Amino acid sequence: MAKNEEIAKILFELAEMYEMQNIPFKPRVFERASESVASLEDDVADLYKEGGLKALEGIPSVGRGIAERIEEYLKTGEMKEYNQIKKKFPVDIAELSSIDGVGPKLINLLYTKLKIRTVADLEKAAKGGKLRSLPRMGAKLEAKILKGIEFKREGGGRFALGEALPMSRAIKDRLLKITDAEEVEVAGSVRRMQETIGDLDFLVVSGNPKKISDYFVKMPEVAHIYARGETKVNVRLKSGIDADLRIVPKKSFGAALQYFTGNKDHNVEVRKIAIKKGYKLNEYGLFRGKKNIAAESEEEIYKKLGMSLPPPEMRLNLGEIEAALRQAQGKPGGLPNSIGYDDLRGDLQTQTSWTDGKNSIEEMAREAEKIGHEYIAITDHTRSLAMTGGSDEKKLARQAKEIDRVNEKFSARGGSASGGKNIKILKGAEVNIMKDGSLDIDDEALAKLDVVGAAVHSLFNLTKKEQTERIIRAMENPNVDILFHPTGRVINRRKPYDVDMEKIIKAAKRTGTILEIDGHPWRLDLKDEHIRMAREAGVKMVIDTDAHSTSELHYLEYGIAQARRAWCTKKDIINTLPLKEFLGMLK
Repeated sequence: MAKNEEIAKILFELAEMYEMQNIPFKPRVFERASESVASLEDDVADLYKEGGLKALEGIPSVGRGIAERIEEYLKTGEMKEYNQIKKKFPVDIAELSSIDGVGPKLINLLYTKLKIRTVADLEKAAKGGKLRSLPRMGAKLEAKILKGIEFKREGGGRFALGEALPMSRAIKDRLLKITDAEEVEVAGSVRRMQETIGDLDFLVVSGNPKKISDYFVKMPEVAHIYARGETKVNVRLKSGIDADLRIVPKKSFGAALQYFTGNKDHNVEVRKIAIKKGYKLNEYGLFRGKKNIAAESEEEIYKKLGMSLPPPEMRLNLGEIEAALRQAQGKPGGLPNSIGYDDLRGDLQTQTSWTDGKNSIEEMAREAEKIGHEYIAITDHTRSLAMTGGSDEKKLARQAKEIDRVNEKFSARGGSASGGKNIKILKGAEVNIMKDGSLDIDDEALAKLDVVGAAVHSLFNLTKKEQTERIIRAMENPNVDILFHPTGRVINRRKPYDVDMEKIIKAAKRTGTILEIDGHPWRLDLKDEHIRMAREAGVKMVIDTDAHSTSELHYLEYGIAQARRAWCTKKDIINTLPLKEFLGMLK
């Protein structure tokens, strides 16, 4: 969906450029619209073709004005407003703003004072000590920027799953519409639902490889063709990510899918098992001599090797091979009965228009009900996060009355729109953890809430000891039910703060604090390694979206994938429970 990416980038840069000029309201409006367009699984050009301007206005966070700008771009290939402002700021905004600590106002200052246009310019200036002489800058911020540049470089150009998954699904859907495409599957790290993605892998079953490859290389997303053979194509997309296409006959689809799904370590170990049994395993099948004895499905290949089928998310050679062998033999210690993508009953971290979210409490609840949730917690930010308009005790009390009103309105219907029980809206808050571990809302107000989540939103550079003690003190508060996004990372943007997760997990066990798996695709915090540690310690978790709009309530699958990769079952995740049992698990 090249158009989606192009439009999202333009809207994002407009948001940044309006912020650079201190223009009120517009930055957030354009930023939200950019996020919505970027996360669309439908092609924005197709939407416009089918429904015109009205269809564009139906995109979350896209009002009439932005819809008209998108229409202009779709019709002419440019947005005049963007071109005019860009002349004032000829800088690489997307790259510069991807560095931790570099925001729109700093980009403006860097360009105005030092003519810095690119990350390379920024690095050169920082290494030369030129940044510390600028207003409100110093040696510490200069060092932070250099660390941010290094962190970005360490990412090796990998894409967040939240970028790659919608992109790959859109391409898959279009490939499926080709007459000669019998089956299409996305393989590789996307199928494993890894946090970051190196490239996209597509497998297509077809008896007409030329037709498939012709279509693939002519897709609007394609920027460069590296190689094109009869059944293999390798291209670079305009987004910067590489995409590989393999066209295979139906009889070897399972073998190809197995070969291109597991990571390198998993595949090496599986091939070793094949060799021990006198077989040869490759992307075309499992062979005994020259005879292909299993190729059409993954399940039959693993079965021939004496293994149960490991879920794609687990194929990392982290014990799943041994567990699959034990399970096939009927021995204990087999593969877990993984939490499913439809097993969650509620979402415990959501923000509304009461603070920095887009939608009202009622709108969020109605969308959650459509998804099938039984409950949703409204956890707007609290007062020390001033930029969000965070709630104090009085505002929380007013919000509680509004939640009661909406709950009563839903009850009066006699049942949900789908005929099930009414969704229950829980009163909550995302409370800020202060430097000393205290909270920015008093205990009396917190005790009146159904769900209290605590989170770090500032002072990320404390020492490991200070940060760990700070968080543990907050967890010891009897009103804190959940520790939200426990390590504070933002994928490809900000490193986790330095914290001792072993001590945090022990404290969670001791205090009865639930740890969150934040399913927002830019966070995915906890990461799988820490989820596994928590699970093994018997610490319970929740999976939330951290949604700031109705569209983001659909992000739960990202968090569920994290939990599946860490071998979690339903019993490890408490928002798989009905409401009464869920509330009983909180402090």
